[in-house]
Amino acid sequence: MNKENNQTQLNHYKIPGMRGPRNRQEVEKPKDGKKTMKRLLQYFSSEQYMLITLFFSVFLVVICYISVPGLQSQAIDRIAEGAFNQLPRILIFMLILYGFHCLGTLVQSITSAKLSQKIVQHMREDLFDKIVNLPIRYLDYHSHGDIMSRMTNDVENISNTIAQSLSSLVSGIFTVIGTVIMMIYYCPPLAALSCFTVILTVTATKFLSTQMRKFFRKRQVLLGSLNGTVEEMVTGYRTVVAYNQQSKIMEEFNQTSDKLTKTGIVAETLGGSMGPIMNVINNIGFVIIAAFGGYFAIHGIISIGVISAFIIYAKQFGRPIDELAQVYGQIQTAIAGAERVFEILDEADEDKSGQSDMKQTKGIITFEHVDFSYQAGKQVLYDFNLKVEAGQKIALVGATGSGKTTVVNLLMRFYEMDRGRILIDGIDIKDISCTELRKNTAIVLQDTTLFTDTVRNNLKYSNLSASDAQMEQAAKISYCHKMIQHLKNGYDTLLTGGGAGISQGQRQLLSIARAFLANPKILILDEATSSVDTRTEKHIQDAMVNLMKDRTSLIIAHRISTIQDADCIVVMDSGHISEMGTHQELLDKKGTYYELYMTQFAGNLT
Repeated sequence: MNKENNQTQLNHYKIPGMRGPRNRQEVEKPKDGKKTMKRLLQYFSSEQYMLITLFFSVFLVVICYISVPGLQSQAIDRIAEGAFNQLPRILIFMLILYGFHCLGTLVQSITSAKLSQKIVQHMREDLFDKIVNLPIRYLDYHSHGDIMSRMTNDVENISNTIAQSLSSLVSGIFTVIGTVIMMIYYCPPLAALSCFTVILTVTATKFLSTQMRKFFRKRQVLLGSLNGTVEEMVTGYRTVVAYNQQSKIMEEFNQTSDKLTKTGIVAETLGGSMGPIMNVINNIGFVIIAAFGGYFAIHGIISIGVISAFIIYAKQFGRPIDELAQVYGQIQTAIAGAERVFEILDEADEDKSGQSDMKQTKGIITFEHVDFSYQAGKQVLYDFNLKVEAGQKIALVGATGSGKTTVVNLLMRFYEMDRGRILIDGIDIKDISCTELRKNTAIVLQDTTLFTDTVRNNLKYSNLSASDAQMEQAAKISYCHKMIQHLKNGYDTLLTGGGAGISQGQRQLLSIARAFLANPKILILDEATSSVDTRTEKHIQDAMVNLMKDRTSLIIAHRISTIQDADCIVVMDSGHISEMGTHQELLDKKGTYYELYMTQFAGNLT
């Protein structure tokens, strides 16, 4: 797997490991923030009752919050007037409002938590559903760590914002509006003077928001790059250690980490600076109220209680703005994360269309004038033509990069052809759904994949309806039954880390047994015995004779010994078929295949 080049521009990625050409793809530009926000709000439509509850609780809290200063103003005026008999009624009413305020805050917190988890649940489900339905080409051209970062970090940022910032945002807006109304009600001139702080607030927010959005977006990109580096290091740790590249990979990690740290500091500094700036603006507002409020009180325009209320309202007016400034960074992070999530959701699904079934399939495979390139301008297959009769065992051999695996990838519809077509029993595979095609085709790859589950479930992965007897029979045919019995819990042994507790050869045997259990009509073996010792390889070859009987089989192999009994050997060279024939026929021609054979067996002939 390639490593992302941290020395180049951050908005480029290298292609992960693949058997084909390699290229660089520019990361898409950030989408419009308003458009992203509107799309994000669509997830709230299914949680209308929670939204109504949240807005109601916030509204209740705000009403209580902005009503108390007015009551406090009345209490001060009653004390100044000596009307102490009216104080108990005012104080009791204030206590009631405080009680409702407390209850509303509790409901608001619980609802916000539930709402955030529901929204994020829907988003995770949509994102995971999209990822498992993406074309393989997309996964080839995007860092796996970056995709994982969008699934975890970006979605988690959205969750935190909904849980912590949504209610603060709504509450802040309602509080500002309510406070302005109350201030105008008590003294319009003094309220108008206080609006000076609003102008300063809007100006400062607009200036800082532009810078914040840029750095928060850059931070998310760097975080994806860092995760990609870590994921590649963990996956290829043995290779890193074997070649003593620890210092190199640490240097690469540190370079990205340093950039992330610097960008994070700038982003957090910009986000954190809005709070202090808002405090300064609020203090300016207090000075205005104190000076002009005193002047109005001296001239009998307002009472002393109103000045007290105005000071509290000014503080209430500044507090939600300050809170909005504090959560603005979180909101920007969430929007940046949502953009990255939506980038994946906007990708086209893999084309799995097709109406024809394979119930009566004999297994006749025909390649007609197939051209293919992983990347425009770098063709891999050139006018590839091949017909495989039902039940034939066809071997594909050739140098690395000659196009052997590409042929299999196209047959499985992992990629779409540039030109030509592939037929199965005369039916274009484009007319056969991917589900039907892959259900009737078993493939054993060189890179074995085992899941964190029991041996039993790993074997039944290809055929969930298979019985235990069928599973054990498949294991016996592939010569791994005894190996499984020697494991701690036999077929119920839990495999972790892709089968880290067993050898590569044993993992490959399990993969072959899984293919046997699928009982396919078409069998594909891509270097299936590359990690198996010679003795075990002989056992597998003997088992394959029975397995491949009456089945169409395609075998990709570097070892000539594994394909000598093939019905036809296809020798590939740079995307072309250079030779075809049986083992002996090709040896007699003394061409490319003869050279390969002599290279591998020269030691035995001398």
